[in-house]
Amino acid sequence: MMHKFSLFLISLMLGVQLSAQVFENKIYDNNVQTVLLIKSGTEDRYPIISLVGNETLKLSFDVLGNLSENLQYTFVHCDANWVPTRLNQNEYLNGMTFDNISDFRFSTNTYVKYVHYNVVIPNENMKPKIAGNYIIKVYRNFDEEDLLLTRRMMVINNATTIEGLARPATLAENRFTKQEVQFSIGINPAMVVNPMEDIKVVLMQNYRWDNAITDLKPQFLSNNKLEYSYLDKMLFNGANEFRYFDIRNLRQFSINVRSKRTDTVVHVMLNIDESRGAAQYFNYLDYNGKRLIQNKEGINTDIDGDYAYCNFYLSSAMGVPPDAEVYLFGEFSDWRLLPAYKMDFNKSRQRYDIEIPLKQGRFEYCYAIKNEQGKPDETSLEGNHFQTENEYLVLVYTKNLQYHYDELIGVRKFSTQTN
Repeated sequence: MMHKFSLFLISLMLGVQLSAQVFENKIYDNNVQTVLLIKSGTEDRYPIISLVGNETLKLSFDVLGNLSENLQYTFVHCDANWVPTRLNQNEYLNGMTFDNISDFRFSTNTYVKYVHYNVVIPNENMKPKIAGNYIIKVYRNFDEEDLLLTRRMMVINNATTIEGLARPATLAENRFTKQEVQFSIGINPAMVVNPMEDIKVVLMQNYRWDNAITDLKPQFLSNNKLEYSYLDKMLFNGANEFRYFDIRNLRQFSINVRSKRTDTVVHVMLNIDESRGAAQYFNYLDYNGKRLIQNKEGINTDIDGDYAYCNFYLSSAMGVPPDAEVYLFGEFSDWRLLPAYKMDFNKSRQRYDIEIPLKQGRFEYCYAIKNEQGKPDETSLEGNHFQTENEYLVLVYTKNLQYHYDELIGVRKFSTQTN
């Protein structure tokens, strides 16, 4: 009897652990490269579509090698914290509960062989029917445990008006390094019964989930408008404009590339970087860490863009803390400190080195170190300036009155104002 009771407790604990799983943008197979989830026909990186209308997203990725695989995908509905809800799939999906990925093509005229996959979401086979957060799971051979990747996407049932701005911090101690965000949310009282309790807000910088601000409570409600005007709770580091390089053309000279050579693959040597932690701010246009996948030498970047093995170098002579764990950081790393992007210290040359494969395009990046909490800190190596142009996103959720899931009802994007 006790044995059965112990097994029951173990299964209950496992069930709680599974239900509390938090899904992220993550790659589970090292052969999977260049994962992009964008608005169809654009370079818009915000994977948000309306519950009504014909908006779609395009999920694309490469799998290194020359053999196609039997791949499927599905959706998992999540709450505002990206924990799966208790809804059954037939409660949040129209059509099938999974689908095959049948759009794939083999690379052509490339040193590195790969298979390129595309999926348009939603489609006639499977479509979300309620608003909220969704995880796209891509897996092989009908086995959801054999994951290749997961991506976050959102479906909005717009029912708010949002006004906001981002500007240099007001408080003196943060004035030269941080940016503050202030916003208000106009709500529909028929849809939100208890706005002071039922509204959840997520505030993001440059579509980074690692430093998103959550659990914000409105300061007050007036005329069906929630006000968020904190001076100390909605602060982000200004950081710096991103470094960049261009490998859209591998045959000619390109920006911030020192040299190239070809053996069995193409190797690209970038300029040697130095820490900007103590340097003066210099303004130039960037795309907030995003990448543009493009091949100027070919016809179809999807399949004729080659992979170049890019060598990054960061001099440790100035501004790099001793014994620091240094990482490449940007959209291509899913804004995470991943082992594949951790740099090695070259003692003889007194610098940090790494070589990684990247598909032809224009890339933005920065260097980050792991802080005491295990989170990325790019300001130590890149500087921290209130003038930096950054992009901010406000997501607004409310508790659905009938099914009690977190429904996305508002989205607003805006950039910093530094004058």
